[in-house]
Amino acid sequence: MDLMGMMGKLKETQQNIEDTKKRLDNVLVDEQSTDGLLKVTLTANRTIKSISVDDSLLEDKDQLEDYLVVVLNKAIAKATKTNETEMEAVTKMDMPMIPGMEDLFK
Repeated sequence: MDLMGMMGKLKETQQNIEDTKKRLDNVLVDEQSTDGLLKVTLTANRTIKSISVDDSLLEDKDQLEDYLVVVLNKAIAKATKTNETEMEAVTKMDMPMIPGMEDLFK
């Protein structure tokens, strides 16, 4: 592949990455506590969209805080995995193989 062709492919890949980032704003990740008293929804770009708290959790501030930490961390981990999987797929699919750099994309 010639240098101009490679540069064009890199620009196309960059655009595909930006398009994927925008699309991931609309991919929702749901997580909840094991008892279902706290539910959160994030985008795959890790923006919190909603939090639903059962009234029973409002009586115990410490318990609510613990629930928020656990459930939000699980949701963020799930959203991060989704994000990384999608971004990896785009970059592997679109990146031109430059001699000597193949190992970077495995």
